[in-house]
Amino acid sequence: MTITRRSLLGAAAALVLGTPAAQAQEVTLRLHQFLPAQANVPANILIPWTERVETASGGRIAIQHFPAMQMGGAPSELADQVIDGVADIVWTVAGYTPGRFPRAEVMELPFFMNAYDTEAASRAYWQLAEEMMMDADFAEMKILGLWVHGPGIIHTSEPVREIADLRGVKLRAPTRTTNTLFGDLGATPVGMPVPAVPENLSRGVIDGAVIPWEVTGALRIPELVANHTEFGDAALYTTAFIFAMNRDRYESLPEDLRAVMDAHSGLEFSGFAGRQMQIDDGPARQVAVDLGNTIITLGPDEVAEWKEASRPTVEAWIAEMDDHGLDGAGLVARATALLEQNRGITSEF
Repeated sequence: MTITRRSLLGAAAALVLGTPAAQAQEVTLRLHQFLPAQANVPANILIPWTERVETASGGRIAIQHFPAMQMGGAPSELADQVIDGVADIVWTVAGYTPGRFPRAEVMELPFFMNAYDTEAASRAYWQLAEEMMMDADFAEMKILGLWVHGPGIIHTSEPVREIADLRGVKLRAPTRTTNTLFGDLGATPVGMPVPAVPENLSRGVIDGAVIPWEVTGALRIPELVANHTEFGDAALYTTAFIFAMNRDRYESLPEDLRAVMDAHSGLEFSGFAGRQMQIDDGPARQVAVDLGNTIITLGPDEVAEWKEASRPTVEAWIAEMDDHGLDGAGLVARATALLEQNRGITSEF
């Protein structure tokens, strides 16, 4: 009688555990990215996003956060890691793999946006991707968010006000487009992921770096260089980010959990992320002010000179896109139109 009862109970348990509902009780996703956990993007965008997804899933999704490349590899490998399934979700810079996401580079062209356009530009980036990139540049991954940071700033050991001040300056730049720009302007561009900047500044490998204010605190840039060049209401450049999930992993989720991921991805999330990065510029800039560093803010006439000097960089990029059959001028025109359409819109996320 005991054997029979145990057999029946075992069979019933097997039936319950074998149902789809039981199998879907918990999904663990690994999120991999290149900055330390206390940096602004992880602390104010990625970690809150994971918490919202976990809550919305009723605890059925758990997201493990691996900051500062803790899963191994280099930042330039993050795109392949999410495609290959080494990581389930990654946040990375499109330009860490130069030329791989060519249409995204339009967001990074010099003076594409104004200094306060980060949210609008991030929304435009998502919309442009929906129109032109999801089945092309991003076909191998499931895109969760696309955004840009606030205006890029020049941080250097010696003051930079005029273009001539860049001559011979070994300057870290984040992407292919910015490396081209600063090479055209007379600097010696040095490409490297942002986590490598502090050590290379300390060792004198580079004389400065171009990055937004928001990340300077985590990298201690105001302690390493004393001069910072801003461009008033203009943005010298910005950087295109990718927040993506392994496509097979996404498609393997139950339908209701895919819906959770979708509800926390897309246009509104992208706009929010861009807005948050710009908000985080303020406190980081204040650190440099409190240290007594020199903040050079160029006036409209000075900015106009930089814009004119950067025109060949834009023209060369358009010609290169045309050579690849991508209609460079059309990309610039469409991205600009979307940026204009999104000015003044606050993302609801």
